Amino acid sequence: MRTSIATVCLAGDLREKLAAIAAAGFDGIEIFEQDFIAFDGGPREVGQMVRDHGLETSLFQPFRDFEGLPEPLRSRAFDRMERKFDLMEELGANLLLVCSSVHPEALGGIDRMADDFAELGERAAKRGLRVGYEALAWGRHVWDHRDAWEIVRRADHPSIGLILDSFHTLARNIPPDTIRSIPGDRIFFVQLADAPKIEMDLVYWSRHFRNMPGEGDLDVVRFMRAVAATGYDGPLSLEVFNDQFRGGSPRTIAVDGHRSLVYLIDQVSRLEPDIALSAPSMPDRIDCDGVAFVEFAASEPEAIELARLLRSLGFRRVGRHISKAVELWQQGEIRIVVNTDSEGFAHSAYIAHGLNICDIGLSVHDAEATVARARALDAAMFHQPVGPGELEIPAIRGVGGGILHFIDRTSGLAAVWKTEFRPIEDDEASSPAGLTRIDHIAQTMNYEEMLTWSLFYVSLFRVDKQPMVDVVDPGGLVRSQAIEAADGGLRLTLNGAETHRTFAGRFIADSFGSSVQHVAFETRDIFAAAEALAADGFDPLPIPKNYYDDLAARFGLDDDLVADLRKRNLLYDQVGAASFLQLYSRPFGDGIFFEIVERRGGYAGYGGPNAPYRVAAQARLMRHPAIPKI
Repeated sequence: MRTSIATVCLAGDLREKLAAIAAAGFDGIEIFEQDFIAFDGGPREVGQMVRDHGLETSLFQPFRDFEGLPEPLRSRAFDRMERKFDLMEELGANLLLVCSSVHPEALGGIDRMADDFAELGERAAKRGLRVGYEALAWGRHVWDHRDAWEIVRRADHPSIGLILDSFHTLARNIPPDTIRSIPGDRIFFVQLADAPKIEMDLVYWSRHFRNMPGEGDLDVVRFMRAVAATGYDGPLSLEVFNDQFRGGSPRTIAVDGHRSLVYLIDQVSRLEPDIALSAPSMPDRIDCDGVAFVEFAASEPEAIELARLLRSLGFRRVGRHISKAVELWQQGEIRIVVNTDSEGFAHSAYIAHGLNICDIGLSVHDAEATVARARALDAAMFHQPVGPGELEIPAIRGVGGGILHFIDRTSGLAAVWKTEFRPIEDDEASSPAGLTRIDHIAQTMNYEEMLTWSLFYVSLFRVDKQPMVDVVDPGGLVRSQAIEAADGGLRLTLNGAETHRTFAGRFIADSFGSSVQHVAFETRDIFAAAEALAADGFDPLPIPKNYYDDLAARFGLDDDLVADLRKRNLLYDQVGAASFLQLYSRPFGDGIFFEIVERRGGYAGYGGPNAPYRVAAQARLMRHPAIPKI
C-alpha cells in the first residue's frame, strides 16, 4: 500500500515538511489547508514542489460545514467548494476531504445530506475531482462512520466516497469490525492515528494528544484489519495532531510516522494472511533472550576507578582484547566491557559524552534477521572496520546515538568472547556476590523522545510496553515506561526528563545526551549479596531512617526485617504476595549508577514507589562537593 502523511503532523514550514516527508520514504502527502495558506507561494508552485520531492498530493483538507445547511448558507457552501476546486486543480490534487458539519444551523436528515453530496458529486465529476466524507467524532449530526457511509451510499455518485479515520472511530468506541461490510472501492482514503486513553473532551483530545499508530492505547490494528478486509487498496495516511510533535524535529517525527505504518501493515498482514496486502518483506518481531553485555567508554584513569567499583560488586576481570585496549569483566551471566582504546566508536562516544555506556549487546535468536527487520523499520545501521581476528557483529544505532549489537548462538557470534579476548587472571579479584544476570537497563532521554523509542523497541522486538508512570523527583517529574518481554528475558525502562533540574535531566545535560543511566543486576538472595558486597568494600547509596519508619507502617513488616533492610540500605516494595528488594550504588560519572534487585513471588514491577526516595538520595550525593566523580 502507498503511504502518506498530513503536513499538520510535522513542525516547520511547508518546505521543511516536504523535505522531511520525502526523506522518510513516504509516497504522498495530505496538504493541510493552513500549511498552504501560510506558504509564500502559489498553488502551482506548491504542486511542483511536491512533485519535485517525488511525492503525490494524496488529499487536500479539510473542507468544513458543508452538508445539511439551509439557504442561503447552502449556496454559499457550494460557492466555497467551487473555489476549493479551482485551487485543487492548480495544486494537482484530485481528492478533497469534507468532514461532518459542526455548524450550529446545520439540519439533520440523512436524505437531505445525501442530496447535498449527490449534487456535489456532479460538480466534482465535471472537473475530474473526487470528494471524501469523514465522520468527525464530535460532528453535529454525523459522528459515526456508519452514518457517513449511509449518506455516501444514498448519494450514489462515483465521485463521492467515504474517508475513514481510526481516531474518530476508536475514540467513540464504535466497533471497527462494522467497517468490514463497506465495499472497498467506496472507501476513498484512510487516515490513521493512535492516542493515549484519556478521559477528556473529544475535540481537545483529538487536537492535542494524537500520536502514531503503536504509540498509544487505541486498537488501531483491529481498525486496520477491518479496513483491509474490505479490499481497500488506496493510501494509508497519518493525521496526527500533537503539541509535542509540532515542536519536535520534522525529520524524526516523519521517520517515526513511516516506521509506524510499516509496523502496522506488517502486523495486519500476519494476523490476516488471507487478505492481499502489499506488506513489506521482513522477518517477524525478534525474540530477545536478554542482555549479552554492556560496554563502557572510559579514559584510563576512569577505567581504574571503574575497576574498583566493579570489584566491590564482585566482578572479576576475565579477559583482554587481542588487539585493543578493551577489558572484559564478568560475574554470572553478566559481562561488562571497559573500552579505553584511542580509536573507534567507543573513543568517539567518550569524546562526546565522557564516561558512558556506549554499547549494549543483546542476545537474540537470529542476529541477521534482527538487522533485516530493523532496516525495514528505518533504523540507522552501524558499521565500523573489523580488525584481524575480530568477528563482524551486526549492529544498529540506538538511543542517544549509542549502539545495539546483536549476538546469537546459531551463527557463531556467541564465540566472540573466546575469539576476541585472551583469558587473564585477576590478581586483585574479589569474591562473587551472587549477581546472576542483567535484570533491566534504564535509558534516560528527553521526554519528547519517549514515543520514538517505545515504538522503536516494540516494533523491532517481541516486547510489550507497560503503562507510563510518573516518578517524583525533587526537581520535577520524570515519566517512566517499561518495555519488556513476556518471559522477562529483556527488560528496559525508558525515563523521560522534562527539565534539567531533575536527576535524570541533569544526567542528560551533563553527559551531552548519553542514554544508559543505570544497569540493574539480578540476585537470588539480596541479603547474602549485600553481605558479600560489604566484605568486598562496596559503598551503597545511603537511605534515610525516615524511609524505614514509613516502610514498617505501610506494610506491617516484622521489626527484625525492617532492621535488616535498614542496616544494608535495602529498599522494599510489595504487591500482594510478591515483593521486590533493591540495593543501589552511589552515583558516579555524570550520574550513572548500578542497582541490585531480587524479585520474589513473581513481582513484575520496578519498585516504582521507592523511586522518589532513591532519586532524592542520589541528588543529595551529586550536589555534595565532597563526593568525587569516578
